Amino acid sequence: MHGKRVIVGLSGGVDSSVAAYLLLQQGYEVIGLFMKNWHDDSVTISDECPWLEDSNDAMLVADKLGIPFQTVDLSEQYKARIVDYMFAEYQRGRTPNPDVLCNREIKFDVFLDIALSLGADFVATGHYCQKGEINTDTNTTYQLKAGADNNKDQSYFLCQLNQAQLAKTLFPIGGLQKSEVRNIATEQGLITAEKRDSQGLCFIGKVSLPDFLQQKLAVKKGDIIQVPAAHPMYTTLHKNTPEELAKKYSYFHEDGTVVGTHNGAHFFTVGQRKGLAVGGTVEPLFVLATDVKTNTIYVGEGKNHPGLYRRALWMAQDDVHWVRPDLQSDEPMLVQARIRYRQPLASARLHPTSNGLFLVFDAPQSAIAAGQFAAWYLENECIGSGVIG
Repeated sequence: MHGKRVIVGLSGGVDSSVAAYLLLQQGYEVIGLFMKNWHDDSVTISDECPWLEDSNDAMLVADKLGIPFQTVDLSEQYKARIVDYMFAEYQRGRTPNPDVLCNREIKFDVFLDIALSLGADFVATGHYCQKGEINTDTNTTYQLKAGADNNKDQSYFLCQLNQAQLAKTLFPIGGLQKSEVRNIATEQGLITAEKRDSQGLCFIGKVSLPDFLQQKLAVKKGDIIQVPAAHPMYTTLHKNTPEELAKKYSYFHEDGTVVGTHNGAHFFTVGQRKGLAVGGTVEPLFVLATDVKTNTIYVGEGKNHPGLYRRALWMAQDDVHWVRPDLQSDEPMLVQARIRYRQPLASARLHPTSNGLFLVFDAPQSAIAAGQFAAWYLENECIGSGVIG
C-alpha cells in the first residue's frame, strides 16, 4: 500500500466508476467527488434532472466500493467560465467546444484545486487517454497520449491541459478497451455497468444545444442563401502560401439565391446540415458560412461542395497552447492533427509566425469552424492545440 490519496471525479458513469475501483486495487486511498455543474432554474433545461440521477449513481458506486463520497457545487464557476463564454462565442458567430473548456476550466482547474485542498496527491478521471513520463536528471516531462481504445480516445478533449495539471492527474482506464471497462463493472456489481454513455454537452444533460441557446439568444429571422458549387470564386483563387490557404471565402447576398429563412445565424455552424428546413434539393444542404452581422446563412448542396473545404487554418498566439512546451519551435513542424473529436488524424504542418500559427493540412478539410479547437500530435501523443480563428 503506498497510501497516496487520489480524488476521483465520479460522474455517475461506468468509466469513472471503474477508474475508482482500479485505483483501490492499486493501493491508493480513494475519495469520490461528484461535480454538480449546472442547475440554473432561469434556464429551463428539461423536466428530467440528469445530475440528480447521476449524483445518486455516483453515491451508490462509492458505497459499493467503500470509499468516502461527497458532492461539490461548481455551478457558479461553471456558469462564469463555460456557459457565459459559450453564449458570447455563439453571438460572435463562433462555435466553442464546451467539453474541451470544461476539462480546462473546471475538471483540471477548479476541481483540481479542491482536490489538492483536501490533501490529494492526484486527481483521477474516467477519460480514455494515457499519461507518459520522460525523466531526466533535472526534471520530468509529462505526455498526454491517446487512449488504447481507438474508438474512445479522448485525448482531443484534454488538449488544453498543461504540465502542472498532467503532473497531478491519473487516467486509470486509459490502457483499456471500453468492453473491458464494462466487464470489470459487471464483475464488481457496479450499478453503472450497463449505463449508456452520456451524450450531449457535459452540463446540459438531455437537451439539444440549439434549444439551450435559444433560451438566451434572441430568435431573429434572416435569409438562407444557396451558393452554387460552380461559383467562380472557388476556382479563381490561386493559393500557395499558408495565409492564402487559411483565408476564408467572403460571401455576399448576390453570390447565390435566397432559398429559405432561419431563426438566427448564431444558432448555426459551418458544416451543419440539420435544422435548415429547406427542401427541393437532390443532396442535403450544408452551412458554408454564417454572417452574424447581416444575420445571413450561406449554404451549398452536397457534402463535396467546394465551399466546405479549406486546407489551412489560423490560430492567434494567445489561443495557441502547448501541452509540451519543450517541443515548441520557430521552424515548421510536421504533425498529425484533427479539428474535431473522433476525426481520424490527418497529416499537416505547423507554420509559426510572430503572432500565431498556421496549420496546413496535406488534404483539404471539411467544415473548419472558428471557435473550435485544433489539436496536433506526434504519433499518439497530443503535444498542442489552439482555438481556430
